[in-house]
Amino acid sequence: MPKHFAIWCGLTAAALCACRGDTRSTNDSAAATAAATSPAPATPVLGPGEAMLPVTGGRIWYKVSGTGTGTPVILVHGGPGMGSFYLKSMEGLGVDRPVVRYDQLGAGKSDRMTDTTLMVIPRYIEELDSLRRTLKYDKVFLNGNSWGTIVAVEYYKAHPEHVAGIIFSGEAFDITAAEKEINKWVATLSDSAQKAFAQYNTDKNLEAPAYKAATEEFYAKNVFRRPVKADLDSMFAMIGMDQYRYFQGENETIVVGTLKGYSAMSILPTIKVPVLMTTGEFDELGPKLIEQHTKLIPGAKYIVYKDAAHITQWDAAEQSVKDARAFLAAADKK
Repeated sequence: MPKHFAIWCGLTAAALCACRGDTRSTNDSAAATAAATSPAPATPVLGPGEAMLPVTGGRIWYKVSGTGTGTPVILVHGGPGMGSFYLKSMEGLGVDRPVVRYDQLGAGKSDRMTDTTLMVIPRYIEELDSLRRTLKYDKVFLNGNSWGTIVAVEYYKAHPEHVAGIIFSGEAFDITAAEKEINKWVATLSDSAQKAFAQYNTDKNLEAPAYKAATEEFYAKNVFRRPVKADLDSMFAMIGMDQYRYFQGENETIVVGTLKGYSAMSILPTIKVPVLMTTGEFDELGPKLIEQHTKLIPGAKYIVYKDAAHITQWDAAEQSVKDARAFLAAADKK
């Protein structure tokens, strides 16, 4: 089994191990890969506020936390297939309101998904709405990251009456434009990294040492600069590879899956609820592009975090929670 493999919407996870200083043997790596593609535990150990919800295709795991009484917020993770481990910092919003963190089908602690007929955006929307209905929430805030911004914006399109406001973090509303932004960042890497990416596009060799080094360099600069190791390990062990490959492919610079050409641009001007767009200074998907998209949403606010990359929930965790709390509190008053 390969030591490095893809996990991210628009990216590979080839650098996941490298970015965290992984020195495991090939056998250890093979075990991690097997864990990533095998069924989730039949009976996950559930902690306080946690439950399993039957949805089309299986069961999803979710957790409700928080002591506040404001409008609930649902955290929508990226991937597809990554799981919600990296969003734990956003449970800090629970001071003011209920916070729901869930793993989409096929990811994290939820059941695995291999049926490609289930790997369509409408099913993810149905899944999210099933969660909202189960919790008996009439109105919710959505806080989506990366692929999660696609789920959030499409949910708004389908069910605007149930959305009080949205936080889009590292949005992916225009995949074609996002690919161009990623390639711009690749062009800023070392000469050896650029050559390695170009070589991969020819030979598709994920095991080439130069390719592994290049992805390490890219991740350390543009994906996450300050990951939480425990959550990174959990995410790495329980990712959903099947849907990642189906939606995206294998390489961060070339989208070959069903997300190829995806665009939510026509939805943006129709959004009539409060919106906060956040990104990092070095976000792979391009802070300038995200700023341009912000201007298409009436009244939307824009924040860029210095020395942060795509995963601002790690790279700017404290400030992300602070800004989200302020935004949600203001939106609650409208």
